[in-house]
Amino acid sequence: MAMVINEEQQMLKESAQGFLAEFAPVSELRKLRDEGSATGYNADLWRQMVDMGWAAILVPEAYGGLDFGHVGMGQIIEQTGRTLTASPLFSTAIIGASLINLAASDAQKFELLTAIAGGELTTALAVDETIHHAPTQISMTAVKQGDSYRLNGEKRFVIDGHSADKLIVAVRTSGNLGDTTGISLLILDRNSAGVEVERTEMVDSRNAAIVRFSDVSVSADNLLGEEGQGFSALSATLDIGNAYLAAEMLGIAQESFDRTLQYLKERKQFGVLIGSFQALQHRAAHWWSEVELCKSVVLKVLQSLDQGDPRSPAMASIAKAKLCEVVELATNEAIQMHGGIGMTDEYEIGFFIKRARPAASLYGDYNYHGDRFALLSGY
Repeated sequence: MAMVINEEQQMLKESAQGFLAEFAPVSELRKLRDEGSATGYNADLWRQMVDMGWAAILVPEAYGGLDFGHVGMGQIIEQTGRTLTASPLFSTAIIGASLINLAASDAQKFELLTAIAGGELTTALAVDETIHHAPTQISMTAVKQGDSYRLNGEKRFVIDGHSADKLIVAVRTSGNLGDTTGISLLILDRNSAGVEVERTEMVDSRNAAIVRFSDVSVSADNLLGEEGQGFSALSATLDIGNAYLAAEMLGIAQESFDRTLQYLKERKQFGVLIGSFQALQHRAAHWWSEVELCKSVVLKVLQSLDQGDPRSPAMASIAKAKLCEVVELATNEAIQMHGGIGMTDEYEIGFFIKRARPAASLYGDYNYHGDRFALLSGY
């Protein structure tokens, strides 16, 4: 497949760019932070996104969706990286919709995906239990008792976990720590008895949550897929999530570069524009070339997901690892080239480095995905 987006995808990208620039600039994130927003995002903005069809892009047409594909959705997420837009788009319309589509029964898909496409349902995936991403190291238990499961354990870094309508929880129904078999997926209401949600505000002003489960009773009808066989769908969903995190970080890297380049053309030192300094020109040229390379990396992994390429897991890890590396370079250079003022809250450039770090860590950082790619390649 050609490494370019088609006309419809380009139109979607331009539409998202114009919409987000008007309704969700970086100043909106500052406003949410300063006002101490209860949800961490603007509900009216999310409703507008739903009305534009964004929540339905990955939902199959049979369940009221658009089924427009990952490359199309990737163009939107890239633009949200440029504007640092906070919304349930990632946790619900990407992670939630993808996992339900991969694991759920037809009846569950009809109920849940239809609600997601219509903006009537938000979800949050609860998978990690420690400070490091380790999807096989699940110790949270779900014990079968008659026609229900009893859940006990704790999950960390649950994105939008404090505001989501439903939680999708990865639990262990059998096997030992580290086994891929024995992992099951259950979906339940966030307000279920025995569920305690602790909101944690991250450095990027986004919201994650620590979710504790104490003898939570969940009907067996809420099981997504077969008992003990949930890891395949979970792993595939995490690959999808990492591809989109790479797309978001690409947007962050591009916007950081564009803003810094403009600053180099305006800021004077010793009576001359700092953009005329050869040392800064060399650094900017290296930065630009790395970002250009990342455009191809991100597009390739999104295309592989649309094609069902069996190499998608490896490509997802390549994309995440590379974007972790480049977004760190981009945001560091942005701060340094802005000088002391880049460290102040007055300039928006600091918001980009604050978002880049949590995005790079979520669902595995550079080291995790470098190691994973090596393992998938037989090393």
